Amino acid sequence: MAEAIARQDALLEIEASSAGLAPLGFVADMTTETLLRNGYAVDGLASKPITAEAWESADMVINMSGRARESAFRNFGGHAKAEDWEIEDPYGNAEKYQGTYEAVQRRVTELAQRIRKEFATRGDRKDDAATRARP
Repeated sequence: MAEAIARQDALLEIEASSAGLAPLGFVADMTTETLLRNGYAVDGLASKPITAEAWESADMVINMSGRARESAFRNFGGHAKAEDWEIEDPYGNAEKYQGTYEAVQRRVTELAQRIRKEFATRGDRKDDAATRARP
């Protein structure tokens, strides 16, 4: 969900790529339905594990696993680049998807605003993909 939202709502600030600690191997139908219902593209979304290459190339990792980043990413170094987001996993409960979508959308918007503010403060306004965050 976060990848689709960030690609649409924060394209200039965030280079979105999603991966999980325990991926299902498919994108849940309710995730796709919720995103479509709220006007988001779902093309290219996939359930995949986080790799060492993805971890190393990311400037920021958003952790929505419900576990502290030190525990969740114990096999990866540089925990300071991970940010914990307390987001309820709706899988298995159709009634929770819209609320989860709204929480993720709000957090993505806040992150994009924070990134814009940081760039404005530094006077760095160029669109450099290497400096964008990855949820």
